[in-house]
Amino acid sequence: MAGYFAIALVLATLVSGLIWLLDIYVLAPKRQQKLTAVQSASNDVPTALSDELLKEPQWVETAKSIFPVIALITIFRSFMYEPFQIPSGSMMPTLLVGDFILVEKFSYDVKDPVWRKTLYSNAKPQRGDVAVFKYPKQPTIDYIKRVIGLPGDRVIYRNKQLFIQPACTQELKADCPALESIALSLKNEGEFYQQQYPQRRYTEQLGTVAHDILQTPARREYTELFYKQNGTAIDEFVVPDGHYFVLGDNRDNSGDGRFWGFVPEDNMVGKAVFIWMSFEFNTDENSWIPGWIPTGVRFDRLGSIH
Repeated sequence: MAGYFAIALVLATLVSGLIWLLDIYVLAPKRQQKLTAVQSASNDVPTALSDELLKEPQWVETAKSIFPVIALITIFRSFMYEPFQIPSGSMMPTLLVGDFILVEKFSYDVKDPVWRKTLYSNAKPQRGDVAVFKYPKQPTIDYIKRVIGLPGDRVIYRNKQLFIQPACTQELKADCPALESIALSLKNEGEFYQQQYPQRRYTEQLGTVAHDILQTPARREYTELFYKQNGTAIDEFVVPDGHYFVLGDNRDNSGDGRFWGFVPEDNMVGKAVFIWMSFEFNTDENSWIPGWIPTGVRFDRLGSIH
């Protein structure tokens, strides 16, 4: 839906801008010509008639009034920051349902909002980034996950433990990085539940990036549904050039790269950087308040995303 909105916004900007230009170079001169002709025929033209002849049509006036606003919104949203709402719990505990976030578009390559062609090559996604991207299987849908594997990395997710072997940039294979397990430290248990199962909250250390994840010990790994890559084990993923491997922080409740593969670099939208609003919703099925109506604001969640 975000993609369709971006296209609609660009079209509205173009149409209103073209109407403004049409008025400047065609319609306004014609109105002035009519007034000049009337003044030539009569030396005493009432002010009201002059104003009426020079008056802009309502559709022109509307276009000229909205163009600066929507042009500014289009530029800001397309190239700087775009708001998103978190619709699911796949990134808990980092992001909760009801969080409204800002995505920094210029963190990665800057793309045009319609055809998504790169206009300016900027920085690349880094391991540990919380990134918004176009879902590879349906590019009209925006997904948000954490970047785990960079191009050339070997990633293993086995028994709820993450292992990463960074891409080798050395000519001598003996100098290549070894496969390392990603450090986990237990933070608490029972703060969150997946259905009736208590979840464990761990702090995961991805290089210099520390962030919290959730695991559900009672839930098994559905390795039979994992993305099958030629030449690798069922729980092993080798990231192709120009692609990234992503996971949700809610590891047992996330449809991520384990199940559908890799994110092409061209699909990257931007880096999630800030929670600007967070609504709490009613989860009691017996309550008279519908679940889609906010019941409060979580002010403590506002701030930078880690």
